[in-house]
Amino acid sequence: MDTAVKKKNGMSICIDDDKLEWEDLSSNPSAIPLLENNLDKIDWSILSGNPSAIQLLISNPDKIDWSILSGNPSAIQLLISNPDKIDWSDLSRNPSAIHLLETNPDKINWFTLAFNEAAFSLLNSNTDKINWFWLSLNPTISPILEANQDKINWYWLSSNESAIRILKNNIDKINWEGLSTNTKAISILENNADKIHWDGLSCNKAAISLLEATPIKIKWHWLSSNPSAIHLLRDNTYSKRISMNPAIYIK
Repeated sequence: MDTAVKKKNGMSICIDDDKLEWEDLSSNPSAIPLLENNLDKIDWSILSGNPSAIQLLISNPDKIDWSILSGNPSAIQLLISNPDKIDWSDLSRNPSAIHLLETNPDKINWFTLAFNEAAFSLLNSNTDKINWFWLSLNPTISPILEANQDKINWYWLSSNESAIRILKNNIDKINWEGLSTNTKAISILENNADKIHWDGLSCNKAAISLLEATPIKIKWHWLSSNPSAIHLLRDNTYSKRISMNPAIYIK
């Protein structure tokens, strides 16, 4: 049996049921209708992090994974209503939870706060507590990183979409595997084609022209999760990773 999967513009492909991955579907914001009709197949821990699944979670409170939910940016009201169930480590990475974190600074996990895209003010005021390893991934923290380049983790910075200026000025420090996934780095990659990692590039939603120009190098397993590549996924060239592709909706 096949399940019809359509791109939002109406383009469709058919997916064999045995290529649906329910763990990945549980994380896919576009898969809620399918999940609602297959409650027994849901991975509820993973679903607890799905920002489109709040109503489904409210209807099944006994199945909520509160640690995972604490990181869900759509779950703030549910968390405020259940403060005793908050996992402050996961909440510290939640960009919708800044007001809760600012009023409870003693509960902040500074390790996970480094991931938080809304935490610039908190981090900038507490640079002695920053985890620089993970901060290098944060796309909203470039001013802090530019002022502290000796602390940068270049592996993670290479995938940071907001760090292009820093990367262009430090080509010798780039990690090309990470850069290949960076949607803002296409011009750098085009000028260094011999350094491209095609697994990462196949996931890169901004790299479709590069991929179409060199189809023999496409890694179809990784392309299957690329939201810009639905039109390329033909003749069962997709893999189970298509279940996490946010550009599909499932009927």
